[in-house]
Parts: sequence; C-alpha cells; structure tokens
Amino acid sequence: MAIAKYIVELIGTFFLVFTVGMCVLKPDAGVIAPLAIGSALMVMIYAGGHISGGHYNPAVTLAVWIRGRCPLADVIPYWIAQVAGGVLAAMTVTYLRGDFGSPGPDPVVPKALLVEFLFTFALAYVVLNVATSKATAGNSNYGLAIGFTVMVGAFSVGSISGAAFNPAVAIGVTTMGLVKVSWVWVHIVADLAGGAVAGLLFKFLNPDDR
Repeated sequence: MAIAKYIVELIGTFFLVFTVGMCVLKPDAGVIAPLAIGSALMVMIYAGGHISGGHYNPAVTLAVWIRGRCPLADVIPYWIAQVAGGVLAAMTVTYLRGDFGSPGPDPVVPKALLVEFLFTFALAYVVLNVATSKATAGNSNYGLAIGFTVMVGAFSVGSISGAAFNPAVAIGVTTMGLVKVSWVWVHIVADLAGGAVAGLLFKFLNPDDR
C-alpha cells in the first residue's frame, strides 16, 4: 500500500528533525547532539526501512531514484512526506520550547556549500551501498552505518554549515528559527547535488547492479 510508505517517511523524518530541534535549541543544547541525531536516524531506519526504505531525506530519495530503486511516482510524494514531517517536528519543538530559536552566524557560502555537498554525498553513498546493493542484501548493520555517517558529519563540519545534509532537516530548522530563510537554499542546493552525484557514481561503479 503506497500510503504506508509515505506515512513511514513522515514519521521517520519527524523524529529525526524533532531530535535535532530538542538537542540543538538553547539553553539545553548538548555537546554530543550529533550522537543523538545520528542515533535517531538509525532507529527510524531500522523501524521503517522494510516499508519505505527509510530515506527520511529528499537527497537520499533522489539518489535512490537515480540508482534505480525508487519509482519515479514515489519521488514527489516522498519529498512531500519528508518536508511535512520536518515542519510538523519544528512546530512541535517550538510549542514545547515556547519560542523560536536564534539563527547562528551567517555561513561562508562556498565553505557551507562544499561541506553540505560532501557529507550529503557521503550519506547517500553509504545508503546506496549498504541498503540497496545486491552485494550487501540482507545485512543487519545498514541503519548503524547510515546513522553514524550523519553523526560523523555533524561532529566534523557542523560549525561550518549547521550539518543538515538533508533538505527536510534544513526546512525544519529554518521553521524553528535556527537558520535564516535567506540561507536555506545553501542546504537544498548542496544536499540535492550531493545525492544526485552519489546516485550517478553508484551506477557507474556498479553497472550490473540493477
């Protein structure tokens, strides 16, 4: 049933963005927020991966479609569900916190574009290889690998770009007030580009994996 996939994508993205907001918004921002965020992604992938693939990220959906494991008819509904989940999470966080967050300093655009591209590429590359490849079919560690990729990226470059690596997360944190509306394009452009390149590279490296 197609609607089940979209509901799962909404739920998974909701809890990912909810965790981001609750861990990052001050005054309770923690020094190990990336561990909680990566873990949230991991458990949601284990929970919903068998139904929807556990994308929870428009850039990952784009990569999986390019790779050939997501029907074109599902791409836009997945994106809508993911963004809706992110916005609902942002509204919930704002309600619980009682106020919007404060945007950080403006990013240095070339640096932010580069790190968002690199780690979204890494995330999508890992997803494609551990969760969609014939050679790794049936493995039980894919959720851990994917979640830890986000954790590594957040620890590594979070101070440069905010470490969204996901347009739905970027829209969610913008809704919370953590990112200026005028800067959300940096995440959307770089993240979708990273997902697209990962999908194309996977096809090039695995021409027989259809």
